[in-house]
Amino acid sequence: MNGFTVENTRNFAITGHGGSGKTSLLEQLLFKSGATSRLGRVDDGTSICDFQDDEKKRKVTIDSKVLRFETSGVNVFVVDTPGYADFYASVVGALRVVDSVLIVLDSTSGVQVGAQRIWKEAEKKGKPVIFFVNKLDKEQSNFFNVVKALRKSFGEKCIPIQVPVGKEKDFKGVADLISGSVSGTMSDEEKELFEEYKTALVENVAEADDAILEKYLGEGTLSDDEVKKGLKAAIAGRKVFPILCGSAQSAVGINELLKAIRDDFPSPDTLGEIEGLDGQKRKPAANEPMSAFAFKTMTDPFVGHITYCRVYSGTLNANSEVLNSSQDKSERLAHLYLIKGKEQITIERASAGDIVAIPKLKLTAINQTLCDSKGKIAYPPIEFPKPSISFSIHPKAKGDEEKVATGLHKLCEDDSTLVLAKNVETKEMVLSGLGDLHIEVMLARLRDKFGVDVTIGEPLVAYKETVRAMAEGHEKHKTQSGGRGQYGEVYLRLAPKPRGGGYEFKNAVVGGNIPRQYIPAIEKGVVGIMETGILAGYPVVDVEVTVYDGSYHTVDSSELSFKLAGSKAFQDAFAKASPYLLEPIVNVEVVAPEEYTGTIIGILNAKRGRMQGMDMQGGLQVIKSQVPISEMFKFSNELRSITGGSGSFSMEFSHYEEVPFNIAQKVIDKTKHARASGEMATNSTH
Repeated sequence: MNGFTVENTRNFAITGHGGSGKTSLLEQLLFKSGATSRLGRVDDGTSICDFQDDEKKRKVTIDSKVLRFETSGVNVFVVDTPGYADFYASVVGALRVVDSVLIVLDSTSGVQVGAQRIWKEAEKKGKPVIFFVNKLDKEQSNFFNVVKALRKSFGEKCIPIQVPVGKEKDFKGVADLISGSVSGTMSDEEKELFEEYKTALVENVAEADDAILEKYLGEGTLSDDEVKKGLKAAIAGRKVFPILCGSAQSAVGINELLKAIRDDFPSPDTLGEIEGLDGQKRKPAANEPMSAFAFKTMTDPFVGHITYCRVYSGTLNANSEVLNSSQDKSERLAHLYLIKGKEQITIERASAGDIVAIPKLKLTAINQTLCDSKGKIAYPPIEFPKPSISFSIHPKAKGDEEKVATGLHKLCEDDSTLVLAKNVETKEMVLSGLGDLHIEVMLARLRDKFGVDVTIGEPLVAYKETVRAMAEGHEKHKTQSGGRGQYGEVYLRLAPKPRGGGYEFKNAVVGGNIPRQYIPAIEKGVVGIMETGILAGYPVVDVEVTVYDGSYHTVDSSELSFKLAGSKAFQDAFAKASPYLLEPIVNVEVVAPEEYTGTIIGILNAKRGRMQGMDMQGGLQVIKSQVPISEMFKFSNELRSITGGSGSFSMEFSHYEEVPFNIAQKVIDKTKHARASGEMATNSTH
């Protein structure tokens, strides 16, 4: 990699809706640039990008990949990203570390949901965006319709810098609006559109720079060199979003895209300083202190754990010691790799703008910063999307609990949107992710890589039990079986406490009717039955228990006697105190296009949701509601079906409140049935 400067380095993410052909486009770039000697294809499993077994099987990108190639003296790093929403975390991570974003569109489908979502993420991160309209050789493809859709969706700054020559099966080449070079013969209509868009391009480039605008207004024209120079600056400043075109399938427009990467895509130095958490800044220059950011990890079957880093400043050297500023600890680096599919290419150093892989780091995880110990800086973490779907996980084979937990923890290390948690209340292992396909793929990897299989289901709801009235309970526990018997009598009072008030135990026994040494045993009996529940097998909460009287026997009384008496006295009082079930309520925030608002609100209302308000956010409607968590397990699929994948949601615990009588009765009946049959209740009310 010697000889490449920051100025002739490019790095970008190649993105798009699933099926837009972005991976095939990248395969063409690698082939045309000479990085590969054989053109890989997704459909026949020879793709250098989608090389993992599950990607070959499903014919989709699951994990982001970093690839490098050279073209016309330019050092190019590309992050190939998944197109399906279930793997959107890889897109978020990639967009954080690249300098620009290439959004690929299917010319027969136009601006799909995936493209809209990526645009918003790029806008949030301030990243320059370039569009590539793909598959122009397909029937019913229409470049100019896609351009209109782009301008309608994202604004008039979306301007073609190329137009196609020919249409559908007759698509043979592209015409460059700046140089005027044309591969193929243009029709009169194409020539007219060529001139129309060239005028629009020159005007937008001029408007992006005051000096160029002054010359344009004065002379009414700009030279090709002035347009080229102005275009590159306008792209870097997000003042123009250029549209290119071609076909990955027939390899048309690929050389022109390579030229655009060299001439038009921004280099790291054009995007200014990078700011750390403490206000420290670094210029993307070789003479700055070294800093790099870890944005992805993965486990390679041969190399082991690999950490992907974007170098932001200075030079990162192999066989060196650096500071992990996120942990304030030293980290030893042995090797540095460039990754090309399965191939790892050893390098000695990497410079600002490079994206490299570092094997076997002991400390560094996703979102952590490596830097020179004499120039400490830590970069802000990536804000990954929150999991939106959860399943309970149960090993198929007895005794595999530890193997399942170990395997899932390793998968979670490489995927920040995959979350494994043990629900202390229901004793279940719960796995959460971004969607059904996300969970399905991860469990397949658990099986294939770690040799364990699981069954999944809806997580148990952590219901709770409580009372609304005061009541008294009594139990005289007395047994005699020939020898020493058991004796303990307890009177207690049960009273409700405010929601969230917890549990309180009081001793109000006077006159020594119950010796003090037996009071803790009574409380143990009370706490024990509170933990297992009475109504439906869920913990009892928010109650005050007062033991106020009882009796004992000098010979037959024991701690066990009073523990059993305390438990049964509590059950007696609980039954009289108007008991009821509590359910967890979550705050739900749905973000979706405005046209789906009425349908979404209707579904949330049907789920016993209470509206908390609505806002507009970046052209999308934000719907806030409070909903019982028991109603939310299928919402991810429902929202995807309603919005075509354009909606997303998040939820977090809010509070507990009473379960409506009819629903509570279903939960109670299900528990009774499960206990009678010796099975575990699922507590789903549906």
